[in-house]
Amino acid sequence: MKLLVLGGTRFVGRLIAETAVERGHSVTTFNRGRTGSDVGGVESVHGDREDTADLARLVNAREWDAVIDTSGYVPAVVGNAAKILSSRASAYVFMSTVSVYPNWPQESVSESSPVYDCAPDVTGTAADSATWPAAHYGSYKAGCERAVIAAFDSPVLILRPGVILGPHENVGRLTWWLSRIAAGGRVLAPGDEQRTIQPLDVRDLAEFTLHSVQTGAAGTFNVTAPIGHGTFGGLLDACVDETGSDSELEWVDDAFLLANGISQWTEIPLWRTYPGTWRVDSGRAIANGLRCRPVSATVADTWQWLSAGHRPVPSARQAHHGLDRDKEAHLLTLWKLHLQSESGS
Repeated sequence: MKLLVLGGTRFVGRLIAETAVERGHSVTTFNRGRTGSDVGGVESVHGDREDTADLARLVNAREWDAVIDTSGYVPAVVGNAAKILSSRASAYVFMSTVSVYPNWPQESVSESSPVYDCAPDVTGTAADSATWPAAHYGSYKAGCERAVIAAFDSPVLILRPGVILGPHENVGRLTWWLSRIAAGGRVLAPGDEQRTIQPLDVRDLAEFTLHSVQTGAAGTFNVTAPIGHGTFGGLLDACVDETGSDSELEWVDDAFLLANGISQWTEIPLWRTYPGTWRVDSGRAIANGLRCRPVSATVADTWQWLSAGHRPVPSARQAHHGLDRDKEAHLLTLWKLHLQSESGS
């Protein structure tokens, strides 16, 4: 296939471009060339998707079987690109998010769940998208979905991933846990070690995206690992095993952490007490070819990537993830005193 990846230098876009090249597809990437590096074997075109002249230069004398949009955040900008590309590509894949569901993570969701009501012509800039609050981010992504469907004349595929982990992750979730556990000592582990989780390996997302394009899939798919795919304890145990660390995991109750003002999802990455967090129905994607490797394999390969000296492409979101070591030590001391008090000793 001849593919155009909008983005293609960081995490999801990068892994899709790399996987496509490995599979023998002809890949063009379009990005500003300011963050990350171009994937070997692609035709790299540098430009700004917010600049219509740059888009016109991109489509000049080029056509593709499909566009895979991994860098769309503002509805009007996404719609403009989709309109320009409509006559140059046979299909459009838009990488959205489960954050389009206003009831998530408080409730479980499926593709039929309500999404934010955002107009497809909302304007703005994507420059600050990494710092948007979840509702703003999810609303804009919902508007982007509508913009693509309205502007692109051929089949459209909307993918709504949940939590994505793996090599090249630049948010700071699994990479933070691996670095923290590798440092050793007593590690604050949040909540219930048997809490089920369903993160998706970025390489499985890349494979499913390409498979969906090849099979002509259209419509909307949630894309996560199956509900109950792994446990939080299994994730952290794998981090201990892969790093060879002497870390001792100290499991601390949800209620204690909440009472002490710990920020869910960011201060302790991947920890959330909302019941819908890890209950995203991706049965439709699984029935259409999504295959998910074990969480332990994602942990192992991410640690191997970090150990080889690689580091995530800088992102504003990294600064918001991770528990300060002094604060962690203080909380563990308080937790020990709490347990002693509970036991009456």
